[in-house]
Amino acid sequence: MALRARRSCWRGTATTHRDDRVRWRFHTMIFGMLLMGLASLLWAPGGLSAASQQLNAGGGQTGATAGVDQQALKAEETLISPNDLLFIQVFDVEQMTREYRVNTTGTVDLPLLPDPVLVAGLTPEQAAKAISQKCIAAGVLSRPQITVTIRESRVHAVAVSGAVKNPQIYPVFGRVSLLDILTQAGGVAEDAGSTVTITRGEISRRVLAASAEPGRLAEDLKSASDPATPAGTVNINIQRLLEASDPSLNIDIYPGDRVAVQRAGIVYVVGAVSHAGGFRLTEANQNMTVLKAIALSGSLGPFAKAQKAVLLRADPSAPGGRDQISINLRAMLRGTIADRPLLNNDILFVPDSTMLKALHRGADVLAMGVSYAGAVALVQ
Repeated sequence: MALRARRSCWRGTATTHRDDRVRWRFHTMIFGMLLMGLASLLWAPGGLSAASQQLNAGGGQTGATAGVDQQALKAEETLISPNDLLFIQVFDVEQMTREYRVNTTGTVDLPLLPDPVLVAGLTPEQAAKAISQKCIAAGVLSRPQITVTIRESRVHAVAVSGAVKNPQIYPVFGRVSLLDILTQAGGVAEDAGSTVTITRGEISRRVLAASAEPGRLAEDLKSASDPATPAGTVNINIQRLLEASDPSLNIDIYPGDRVAVQRAGIVYVVGAVSHAGGFRLTEANQNMTVLKAIALSGSLGPFAKAQKAVLLRADPSAPGGRDQISINLRAMLRGTIADRPLLNNDILFVPDSTMLKALHRGADVLAMGVSYAGAVALVQ
């Protein structure tokens, strides 16, 4: 009986293990079928984009980006425009493979084709397809293989001006970072100021409008540090950008934008100082004052009339176009009167004492005369 009971128990345990293996195989098979179905959905032609569109339509995105065709926004960055320079390559047809300038009407004239082809407003891929259809319709080629590349475009370019080493128009056919476009321009020049201003073009306005939250576009396009900045422009601090202390300052630049690096202002110190000249209002010297300018010029000369200094400042309403402001440097150095800020193109003039200089020269002549008389007496 005991042996029979043990056999029954062993058979029951074996049956349980067999059932568990069957269930595990069944679940594994179902899971594999699900994975295969999902893979076929995602990797089928157009399946991934269709799934994305269904997700967007079903509320997978929130805000202003819901329902926006991101591919269409990307295409706007590379549309062909009038006066663009295109390189059209027609395989095995050398007569048609060369550069073409898009006419003002938006068409290109290709040899062997009786009529011009409208390409303005199309992407390079769409333009290649349109040219292929024209070739087939004209009986020139039965199976044309054509590629279109934008070589030059004023619309698809970024104008970089101001205090950069190579200011000019740079072709840009997609979004690039601000640092990338400044690098293409050779970097900032030595006389660069503290601000770079980005003026947004039509493409960037559309892209930013589609990706911004409702009511935030104007705020995002304006400089946070300067409320008076016109809408559609952004001011970036160059020093913080170059130091990479704030990655958010390295914003995206789109075709049609304009980048202007502000030139540093300059103040001049002339007259009775050790090192007269101009001093740039760089990041370190942007808060220039009278005393800072005197410190940069070395020191006051021995005959300087510190209490009679004059600050010349541009003023169209003043006689001669400059206002003359009296500055008592002696009192300012003593701290009895407050320091005064300087503006771009200010001229600080420190006069010298002609009388003291003449007296000093007279004393020198007298000393030379006495020395000469003593020498004569010694000879005699």
